[in-house]
Amino acid sequence: MSIHSNGPGSAPGFTRRDALRLAVAGSVGLGAAAVLPARAADTAASPLKGNLKHAVARWTFPQQSVAQLCQTVRDIGFAAIDLVGPKDWPTLKAHGVYSSMCNGAEISLEKGFADRRFHDELVARYTRHIDLVADAGYRNLICFSGNRNGMDPQQGIAHAEAGLKRILGHAEKRGVVLVMELLNSRVDHPDYLCDHSAWGVELCQRIGSAHFGLLYDIYHMQIMEGDIIATIGRHHACFKHYHTAGVPGRHEIGDQQELQYPAICRAIRDTGFDGYLAQEFTPAAPDPVGSLREAIRLCDV
Repeated sequence: MSIHSNGPGSAPGFTRRDALRLAVAGSVGLGAAAVLPARAADTAASPLKGNLKHAVARWTFPQQSVAQLCQTVRDIGFAAIDLVGPKDWPTLKAHGVYSSMCNGAEISLEKGFADRRFHDELVARYTRHIDLVADAGYRNLICFSGNRNGMDPQQGIAHAEAGLKRILGHAEKRGVVLVMELLNSRVDHPDYLCDHSAWGVELCQRIGSAHFGLLYDIYHMQIMEGDIIATIGRHHACFKHYHTAGVPGRHEIGDQQELQYPAICRAIRDTGFDGYLAQEFTPAAPDPVGSLREAIRLCDV
């Protein structure tokens, strides 16, 4: 879950930050607004290759209800949605759609595991949510480092390790994977601590469990450090999940931005990755469903 403010180049309107606030309040449902109907071409499309498992972030389609987005993804040919909380899981199940990255346990992006002041609240929230995720038959639960607030990065790693280990045993027992997202602190999330892959990888290695890993957000890491394909090759064992978006602007992932997603997706495929690759761009084109369909086609390698 990468919650985004409307920074430079961002699309106006509903953001992941809005979605998080609703999730923390116990309601991730984004409302049913007017929706673009699925086009007949969707159902006639060729089946996906199946080398990567595809998903889409719920917050990027505020114009559709959860039920409508479920129908959209099924029409395009995949069956998973990211960043959906417990309120909307029954709707996903009714449509045969998987919750590929669960949310709702976090306090906020700014208040995370790197700050010991929040550990007790986070432990209580995540302990409850781990049970909800496991009981629903899901696996991935997002978490965040929070902001630096003047903290030395190594101190932040030590704090995050200590806090996460308080819930790690419960996650292991219930078969849930805690996934910390890498976010940029340059454009979208000023002062966020887990903003470089090296910091996240060190934390992953210190925790040393298959039930903790990183959400490698390609958009965010292109802004912070680039070297995407080489980083995936070096550290893919720590990467449990991937997010996409175009750079700059976090819009469509086609040839109008600087990342070569077919090549990136081939690199992910070649690591043997068996998790989910979720589209998390904010559509800027007049037909958001068409943009999503094209993004899935580009990443279907």
